[in-house]
Amino acid sequence: MTRSSPGSESMIPSLTGAVLCLGETMGVVAPMAPEPLRLAETFRMDAGGAESNVAMGLARLGHRVVWRSRLGNDPLGQRVLDRLVAAGVEPWAEIDPDRPTGLYLKDPGAGVHYYRAGSAAASSSPALLDAVRWNDVSIVHVSGILPALSAGCADLVDAVLDRAAAASVTVSFDVNFRPALWSSQRASMFLRELARQADIVFVGLDEAQALWGSADAEDVRRLLPDPDLLVVKDAAVGATAFHGAAVVFEPALVVDVLEQVGAGDAFAAGFLAATLEKRSLGDRLRLAHTCAARVLGTTGDVW
Repeated sequence: MTRSSPGSESMIPSLTGAVLCLGETMGVVAPMAPEPLRLAETFRMDAGGAESNVAMGLARLGHRVVWRSRLGNDPLGQRVLDRLVAAGVEPWAEIDPDRPTGLYLKDPGAGVHYYRAGSAAASSSPALLDAVRWNDVSIVHVSGILPALSAGCADLVDAVLDRAAAASVTVSFDVNFRPALWSSQRASMFLRELARQADIVFVGLDEAQALWGSADAEDVRRLLPDPDLLVVKDAAVGATAFHGAAVVFEPALVVDVLEQVGAGDAFAAGFLAATLEKRSLGDRLRLAHTCAARVLGTTGDVW
């Protein structure tokens, strides 16, 4: 685990063979039972964020992962670090003495409530990448949540794409459109351009419909022909993977859903793990569905 002051390059972890995940991780409060937040009597406190959820899933599946971001110098920040370490992830965090760690509350069946404005992670910039040795990284994973947090975070994602491309590092990008953070009109072209530059892209059909008016998975592929691997998820129906001329559909598993937040991240973790293991497209989708199903059966963000 690395805890450093902003801008410090001390205690830089080795990135050899690691998946590098970048993005905000927050403290998470969720009811222990799948009941409305206002009625719940007992709660669990955890850590969650799209990119670190993917990191924890990959670590649970036996892969080496380094998570890079910024945290506040507060108990929530320490809890995030402890949670990531316990999950097998190697945190590489800048600790901000002036800005807090973000927080969100889960309201099963009704979404989430974020308290992340002005967080340490929202003040991220391309400087977060200065000590990254790109030639050592196997895959870098980011999502469309990070650029929505601030102009500096948007610049950070642009820098990730540029520097990874220069080093021939595979870029994994989950569109992860969040209407609470920015409008579809503002996000549409920005997220399409980010996806166009990535090698592996995950997008929900519902997201593609909201952003680009896509009618089906094939429509999304026509809109995004550049990524080497495109995975279009259609909720409980299944997911379609496009790789060159290959098109593979795998139906979703039948699950009693307790809460949905985090399932898409688990899906991405499973798919990336199977990709690292050079499995077939069908096997990648099956492992992805299995991981997503595990999260759908809990009120937590990860299994």
